[in-house]
Amino acid sequence: MVSGVKNYYTNPEVRARILEFLGGDSPANVTAVYLTGGDRAGAHYRSPRLTTELPALLENGLDIGRSLWDREALIADLDVEYVNFDRPDEAYLSPERVFDLQLPVEQSIVAILKDYDILPLHLLSGRGHHFVWQVHRLSRAFKQLAKLGRVTPSLQQLYSQPHRPNGEPVAAEMGAAFAGLGLLMEYLAHRIKEEAAPRCDIPVELTAVEVGPTQRGREMISLDLSEYGDPLSTRTFRIPFSIYLKPWQQRDLLSKNLAEKLPPFFLVPLSGMESRQGIQIMRDPDCVIDLAGRASTRIPDQSDSMPHLIAAYRESVLAGFHDWFYSEEHRTPEEWPETYDRTPLEPMPHCARHILEHPNDLLLRPGGIERIVRVMLSLGWHPRHLAGLIRSKFERNHAWGEQWTGYDPATRADFYTRIFTGLFVTGHDDLVDFNCQSAKEEKGCFLSDCPDNLERFKKSLLQRRQYERLACRPFNRLFLPEEHL
Repeated sequence: MVSGVKNYYTNPEVRARILEFLGGDSPANVTAVYLTGGDRAGAHYRSPRLTTELPALLENGLDIGRSLWDREALIADLDVEYVNFDRPDEAYLSPERVFDLQLPVEQSIVAILKDYDILPLHLLSGRGHHFVWQVHRLSRAFKQLAKLGRVTPSLQQLYSQPHRPNGEPVAAEMGAAFAGLGLLMEYLAHRIKEEAAPRCDIPVELTAVEVGPTQRGREMISLDLSEYGDPLSTRTFRIPFSIYLKPWQQRDLLSKNLAEKLPPFFLVPLSGMESRQGIQIMRDPDCVIDLAGRASTRIPDQSDSMPHLIAAYRESVLAGFHDWFYSEEHRTPEEWPETYDRTPLEPMPHCARHILEHPNDLLLRPGGIERIVRVMLSLGWHPRHLAGLIRSKFERNHAWGEQWTGYDPATRADFYTRIFTGLFVTGHDDLVDFNCQSAKEEKGCFLSDCPDNLERFKKSLLQRRQYERLACRPFNRLFLPEEHL
C-alpha cells in the first residue's frame, strides 16, 4: 500500500461508494460479474476475482477494477487519456497542463452526449477521463444494439465457453449488444475528434497511435476505444474511490525513483467540479474521503436516451462504411496458404514489409496496423481482407506466449482495421502524416537509407478515395504480381 493511506479503505463511505458503482450494497449481490485487484507491482491486476473477495482486496490495499461485463446491463465507457510516448512522467508531474490540454475534448464530449440526452457519470483518473453510463438488458435500446452488432464466429465460440471466475458464458445477445455499442462509440469518437481536434494544441486520435514530437515529446490525446476491440469478458476499468497505482505499476517507464516521490492517487467522480479541482482532491486522501460522503457513483441508466444516438448512427456515413466493411468475409484458416500467405511483399514500402515480417510486437501497436491499412488500401485491398491478413499473423506462431489467451485475434484485427479505414473513408483522416518524414518522427521508419517513398502510396490512396476506387481489385487478383502504382 502507498504510504499514508493504510486505513483509507476502512472508511464506510468509501466502501459504500465502491459497492454502489458495482451495482449493489454487498459483495454478494452486485451486478458486476467479477473484480480485479493489483498491487504496486501490478501483480494479478488482470486476474478475475469473485466479487465476494472484495473485502480481502480492500484489506490488502489493492488497485481495484470491475468487469465491463455486467449481469443486468450493458456498460458504456468512453475513455479519454493523455499519452506521451517519450515522457510518460508528464501526466504525473504536470497534471494541470495535461488536463488543460484535454479540456476541449472534455467539453465536446459533455456537449455531444447532451445532444442525445445522455448524462453519464464523469470520472477523473490519473491521466484522463471516463464517461460511464448503462443500458439495461431488457430495454429497447439494448435490443437495437444487439441487432447492430457483428460478432465473428470465433468470438461467438469464445463467448459460449465458461469464463473465470464464475464459469459463466457470455450470453449471445449481450455479446452482440457490446459489439453494437462499439460501433456507436466509434461514431461518437468521430464527432468528438471533428469538434475538439481543431481546438486542441496536441493531436486527438482514436486509440494511442504514435504521433510526431512537440517540445514535450510525442504527446497526444487518445479517445481510447480499445476495449471495444476485445471480448467483453476480458475488459475491466477502475472503480471510483479505488487507489490508482498505475505510476507504481509502470515505474520502469518513468524517471528513476519518480514513483516513490509521488503522492497517492485515487479515481474520483467529478460530481459537478472542474477538472482542476478534481486534480487537487484526487491526490489528498482526506479530501477523497470527504467526497465519498457526498458524491454518488451509481452508473446512470440511459436506456431511454440511447435510441436517439442509435438513430443518428444509422443515418451516418460511418454506418454505411460499416455495412461495406462487413460485406466481405475473412478467408478461412484452411485457405490462408493459397491466399493471405501468398501476399506479395515486393510492392510494399520497407516499413510495411518489416511490420508484417515482425508482427510481435509491431503489429500489436495501433500505429503499426495504421501503416499496414494505409499501404494495403493504396494497393487496392478491401479492408475486411486487410483484417484477414492481420488476423493470419496474429494466429500464427510468433512467440506470442499468453498474449492471446482469452482474446479473439479476428475481432482485434477487424476492430483496428475498421477504425483506421473508417477515419479515411469518412474524411476524418487526410493522411497528413503519411510520409517518410513523419514516419521517422513517429519512430516508424526501420531503415536509415530506405529507397521507398510513402508519398507515392499516399497519392494513390487519396486518388482512390476521390474517384471511388477503393478496394477496386478483385480478391483473386490480390496475389498476382502487383502493377505499378
